[in-house]
Amino acid sequence: MSLTIGKHIIGEIDGVRCTIVETAITLERMNFLKELLDLNKFEVKVMKEKAESEEAIPTYTIGVTSMLFNPVIAVYDCSLRTKEGKIVTPAYWEQKTTIFDSRYWIIRKKAIKKEEA
Repeated sequence: MSLTIGKHIIGEIDGVRCTIVETAITLERMNFLKELLDLNKFEVKVMKEKAESEEAIPTYTIGVTSMLFNPVIAVYDCSLRTKEGKIVTPAYWEQKTTIFDSRYWIIRKKAIKKEEA
């Protein structure tokens, strides 16, 4: 789920009701989110989505068992931390940068300028 959509989606993964964090994501994105959410003591559930064809890249749905969790609120409320103890910013959540700045509205400019250089 993008951080621009604040809708709270409930679904079922492996027979357990979950808050759906993101759907149709790659294995790399799923591993990143799983590690981040596990680190923040959420019980994470992952489901491999059915592929439309055999050649299609496998996609995943990831959720947490906490029915109160909302990724948008968690990121902007600064309640998620990295393994280094830094606050997860929107740019970090979306994997646009690894640069940390508590002023999340500035991080995109810095990340873009540094990546272009």
